[in-house]
Amino acid sequence: MVRPQTHPLTRSLSDLRHDLLDLVRAGLAASAPDRLLARALTAPDALPDGPLRLIAAGKAATSSAATAARLLGGRLRQGLVIGLDRAGVPPDFECIVSGHPVPTEASEAAGRRALSVAAALAPDETLVVLLSGGASALMAVPASRVTLEDKRQTTARLLRGGADIHALNTVRKHLSAIKGGWLAAAASGGCRTFAISDVVGDDLSVIASGPTVADPTRHADALAVLERFGGVSAYPPAVVARLGQGAAGRASETPKPGDARLSRARATLIGGRRDAMRGAAAEASARGYEVIVVDEPVVGEARAAAQAWLRRVRDLAGARRPSCVVSSGETTVHVTGGGRGGRNQEFALAAAEGLASFGGAVAAASVGTDGIDGPTDAAGAVVDQTTLDRARASGLAPADFLDDNNAYAFFDALGDLINTGPTGTNVGDLQVILLA
Repeated sequence: MVRPQTHPLTRSLSDLRHDLLDLVRAGLAASAPDRLLARALTAPDALPDGPLRLIAAGKAATSSAATAARLLGGRLRQGLVIGLDRAGVPPDFECIVSGHPVPTEASEAAGRRALSVAAALAPDETLVVLLSGGASALMAVPASRVTLEDKRQTTARLLRGGADIHALNTVRKHLSAIKGGWLAAAASGGCRTFAISDVVGDDLSVIASGPTVADPTRHADALAVLERFGGVSAYPPAVVARLGQGAAGRASETPKPGDARLSRARATLIGGRRDAMRGAAAEASARGYEVIVVDEPVVGEARAAAQAWLRRVRDLAGARRPSCVVSSGETTVHVTGGGRGGRNQEFALAAAEGLASFGGAVAAASVGTDGIDGPTDAAGAVVDQTTLDRARASGLAPADFLDDNNAYAFFDALGDLINTGPTGTNVGDLQVILLA
């Protein structure tokens, strides 16, 4: 049933919440991999002439591979998909379902298979690599003298400590035989990478840990990350030893800018968080809201970032009504409690108290564009000026849930989780707030 449009000046809180979810969906649609990749592959000189072999890795791997198969047709001699499921994989493509956010044995098998595809490339062939967020865990090959379990423990420890993606991937690249340019270095022919960014700053060497891009970081940088997040004694001895040997020049560094092994490799950014913002903003404008887009990314510890975000919204929107503020980025959570949740749910919960003081109807949402917020089945949550009152009426103390990192249970009890299911894209987090 099509919901009748209501003029924004007369919209109730229920109308705002309905609009809010539609704006989130519009943001997801605008960042869909098939749209982004089709735009890139149909551009002039997107690919050299000749036969192609393809590797698609990440949360957008399946839809990206399907789009490539449709557009590149008979030029494809081989296709390998490394993702979260098999649904929609082109029938002639090999598929490996592996693990995320912590790598599994399947992740290692997938990484080794990708290296073998690259190594088997004929001189007249080009390796096409389609990358999206999540590929760092989904495609893993431990460096020498490091085990997969070492990498798992290290990744889990950094995630619990609140390491952002730049810090996390600096370590990952120096514990890997595929990240940090090693996949492109293994290719005996040309390599063309098309990347969808889930990384603030859109650094191609950070997206999926840059398997086909020169790495500007060094082993010493990775050691410094361990010191920042718990100290080296908190990590497996083999990891510390490997990074120490590299810092001392006794282990090979990742390929650096200017490395001849990457001379035939080229990488292109084809989409990111701004695509999701543009989609949400366009839908809001079409519904009559005055739209304010915040280009500066929302980053930092989720609960602190939420407070700073509310202050920014108040300054930007002022008394303008009806208005919509759209932002994006990627926050972190330093886990100290025993509950369940994700950075978007924690962000929303931390914002709830501030919304009550805005005056008038107001509703906000924070979602992970991949549809998976932390280790939960929710993409994020919605909050409004009634959230605290409804919580207290239900006997829920928001501060207790926040302290226990248990935002999922809080929003589940209120019916305010946003469940999209896996979206097939991943461009970071999207925040939208409506004020009427």
